[in-house]
Amino acid sequence: MKVAVLGSGGWGTALAMLLVENGHDVTLWSYQAEESRHLAETGENPLLPGVKLPQGLTYTSDLACVTGCAVVVMATPSFGVRSTAGQVKELLAPDAILVSVSKGIEKGTSLRMTQIIREVTEDKWPVVALSGPSHAEEVARQVPTAVVSACPDQTAAEVVQDLFINDHFRVYSSSDVIGVELGAALKNVMALCTGCCTGMGLGDNTKAMLMTRGLAETARLGTALGARKDTFAGLAGMGDLIVTCTSMNSRNYRAGILIGQGTPVQEAIEKIGAVVEGYYAVDSARELAAQVGVEMPITLAAYDVLYRDRDPREVLLSLMRREKRHEIEETWF
Repeated sequence: MKVAVLGSGGWGTALAMLLVENGHDVTLWSYQAEESRHLAETGENPLLPGVKLPQGLTYTSDLACVTGCAVVVMATPSFGVRSTAGQVKELLAPDAILVSVSKGIEKGTSLRMTQIIREVTEDKWPVVALSGPSHAEEVARQVPTAVVSACPDQTAAEVVQDLFINDHFRVYSSSDVIGVELGAALKNVMALCTGCCTGMGLGDNTKAMLMTRGLAETARLGTALGARKDTFAGLAGMGDLIVTCTSMNSRNYRAGILIGQGTPVQEAIEKIGAVVEGYYAVDSARELAAQVGVEMPITLAAYDVLYRDRDPREVLLSLMRREKRHEIEETWF
């Protein structure tokens, strides 16, 4: 199958490698021609150190690479999804399937990534969300991984499932694209929070509290928007939350550590050297919660730290002092 992967960051590159391994004709597109040349000349992506790129992978900076492709994988940072989709829509094959692997919520519109792509492409092509606990560094090294292929069009979800699945990359199908995408976007917010706790020298108890209650409020928002509750107990919910909130492979977790140690927010983000999606997602999640009337105290607390320069310790104390509740009355599953 002919496939184009748009975005040569660590995740896009790891998925392109996987597709080549599965026997597909794959082109990896880079935003900058210089980056594309570097990949071709060195056979290595600096974001995946020590991993050799496969011989069969083609590199380009020309978006015309999508022409004639059966599948186009959108792997740009979330802020680049709209513009990239707009540039390729006139080049897509009539029967193409689009796959979104970017994670986030668009600032200003509060749209999920598949919603942006469907809007820009006038809903002429099926758009599948592929998400789950999957560090690019590990996928590139063939560490056993499982993710979810989600689309209301079950046939499209299963085509993508078959495209990616192999002995070390297991793919489940789902029709709940809302739940899968919200889990993917908001786990980055929670990873900033747990990283912040690590930076402040707090313990596992605190991180477990934030992860569990963070998942509860993510599920509240998701179900209010039409997602299924059980999606948040799966790979794209609990699974992605665990891996992102506990690993030094996570940019969001590392940024949170720096903030917890006292590094100013913008300086912490710059030090990471790559997109910290949770920074953008927290503002959009706050807006979505207000729109549907859902309470999200941890998300609001994260917003206060990231955008209002509040001390993380003071914000955490305010969370601990909230009015007492009965957990079962707020259960999400």
